[in-house]
Amino acid sequence: MGIISDTPSVSTATKWFGFVAAVWIQAISGNNYTFSNYSDALKSLMHLTQLQLNNLSVAKDVGKAFGLLAGLASDRLPTWAILLIGSFEGLIGYGVQWLVVGQYIQPLPYWQMCVFLCMGGNSTTWMNTAVLVTCIRNFRRNRGPVSGILKGYVGLSTAIFTNLCSALVADDPAFFLLTLALIPFIVCLTGVFFLREVPVAKTTTAAEDSEESKYFGICNAVAVVLAVYLLAYGFVPNANTLVSRVFVAVLLVLLASPLGIPVYAYFKGRNSGRDGGDVEGQRVREPLLQNGEKESETTVTDALVAETEVVVIKGQPAIGEEHTIMEVMKSLDFWILFVSFLCGVGTGLAVMNNMGQIGLALGYTDVSLFVSLTSIWGFFGRIVSGSVSEHFIKKSGTPRPLWNAISQILMAVGYILLALAMPGSLYIGSIIVGICYGVRLAVTVPTASELFGLKYYGLIYNILILNLPLGSFLFSGLLAGILYDMEATTTEGGGNTCVGGHCYRLVFIVMAGACVVGFFLDILLSYRTKTVYNKIYMSKRSKKSSVTSSSQ
Repeated sequence: MGIISDTPSVSTATKWFGFVAAVWIQAISGNNYTFSNYSDALKSLMHLTQLQLNNLSVAKDVGKAFGLLAGLASDRLPTWAILLIGSFEGLIGYGVQWLVVGQYIQPLPYWQMCVFLCMGGNSTTWMNTAVLVTCIRNFRRNRGPVSGILKGYVGLSTAIFTNLCSALVADDPAFFLLTLALIPFIVCLTGVFFLREVPVAKTTTAAEDSEESKYFGICNAVAVVLAVYLLAYGFVPNANTLVSRVFVAVLLVLLASPLGIPVYAYFKGRNSGRDGGDVEGQRVREPLLQNGEKESETTVTDALVAETEVVVIKGQPAIGEEHTIMEVMKSLDFWILFVSFLCGVGTGLAVMNNMGQIGLALGYTDVSLFVSLTSIWGFFGRIVSGSVSEHFIKKSGTPRPLWNAISQILMAVGYILLALAMPGSLYIGSIIVGICYGVRLAVTVPTASELFGLKYYGLIYNILILNLPLGSFLFSGLLAGILYDMEATTTEGGGNTCVGGHCYRLVFIVMAGACVVGFFLDILLSYRTKTVYNKIYMSKRSKKSSVTSSSQ
């Protein structure tokens, strides 16, 4: 979708324009987490039991299983094509749901609704694959911050949609679905002109590394301000029309503000070029191999092997080296990561999918605040864990999976609080689950690239994301649906309902146990990968020493 100039200032500005576009796409691609906002409308219109409703949410998450197609396409299709596929699929999937909930058409047969929810769920896998693969390749020296910021905006997207719709038309599930259909479509059409893979420079300067870190710091700050702003608005009681419009205007300004980074980078680069400063003496070799046109896709360990001229014998690669898909499938470390990921995101999804019924069971008629709390605190979990895990790798070589272990045990505590059903426990539980769910997503994304390489990262990422439909089926469709129906009473006209802390108590206890299992798996993976992260740490420290000596 265009030609990228070799001029450094243009190349830097191009990848930052792409990153800003990626932020916007992620800010509207978390629609899979908004099911609670319109699930009650579907349940009433279609006269569903809780198990049937939960299976609809599973169908939505099953769409992510077909994300393998997006992973396969990521190495064969350009980024803009992947974005277009996702945007059109979402337009159809959520558009049909809007027609049903808005009662513009009669409710479709149950299996057809499952298909359209599946399409809506699958649409985000194309968007996420395009964004994550492209940005991690463009900013490979800062994978943690990239993952944290992008996944953070996915977490905020639920709060953005929820608060935006509340500000404009109060709580109208039909209008909410219309925004889920149209806004991602429009944003992705804009993103195709900016998001693209930029060739990686063979050398970098200390100033360039520092500048990139500074820009990510600004992105983090803007995202935090946005999250606090959304959180504060959620507690505004009965906002009038003027307050709502001001909220929407400020929200749009905050979302647009990261554009200042690529604009600044472009003009700064042009001014530096005119000054003609000699920075070649400060350049240090980036510890990544350049293998043909697309290499790009190597790990830090590959670079270390290349630099010390060690001959690698063919066979199953060591952890930290480039893996093919078959080699990944044979790796014990991958399956430890896969199952531990399931324990975290599967149980977290069960809470998000059932938040509407959990709130009603505990006596809350409006659960939009809890949906926003989970979303916003999920953002803080994502953005903080991405940067903090990166900092401790650079500082001491701390294995990234260790942060997953911490999040798992905290999540278990959150489920115990929810099981107790004490006054205020839903507030605290929603915050804890949101934070820990966010940590799992933000930390696992760069971990996979560090352990198995970037060459087939698009497909590896989507294999891991299979945990979303699998976890939704196991913990939401089966566990929560069956146990809720056992406690519920039948209502007139079909369907059922349950009120009281007992409705989900056993569900939360079982999910706490699953998190404990995930904790031990993450501890095991941290032990098995400590050598890899020590090598990454030594590589970064060696590079820093080279920069220091060259500047003297």
